[in-house]
Amino acid sequence: MNKQRLAQILTFLILAGVLVFTVAGRSGWNWRGIVSRAQPADATPEDAIYNMLDAARNGDVKKYMAAYNPSMQTALRQSITDSSDSGFRRYLQDTNATLKGVAVMPPEKTSDTEVKVRVEYVYQERNEAQTMYLEKSGSGWRIARVETAQRVKTLVPYGTPVR
Repeated sequence: MNKQRLAQILTFLILAGVLVFTVAGRSGWNWRGIVSRAQPADATPEDAIYNMLDAARNGDVKKYMAAYNPSMQTALRQSITDSSDSGFRRYLQDTNATLKGVAVMPPEKTSDTEVKVRVEYVYQERNEAQTMYLEKSGSGWRIARVETAQRVKTLVPYGTPVR
């Protein structure tokens, strides 16, 4: 086989690969889902927080509740007894609809199985900071306690044009 024929075959294979990736991506197949299956769920405290926020944004009550440890789940269930699952789903989606961004600070270890994480929520007109305590369990990190969110003074509000 000469060099020109080898170059043609390699070019064809590369183009075919690009085509496969493009078609797979447009049909909704995502490589991140394959990679995340290879790793344990909630491998880090940050993963647990982001998973909780994703579940809230999507209105996935089951996944949202799974982000919390059993005692927090019980407390959450008691606080939402007045609403149905669909009402709580709507509440989660509505409260996250105005959220523009989230900053999750690196965890601070408080014990062998617990960390403290500061989470800052960015809204159009304000920022809020909240401290979460997460516990390590056999199934990953779960939110064990949450402090009340505090308003944070911002020097430049979100969306302010840069001059």
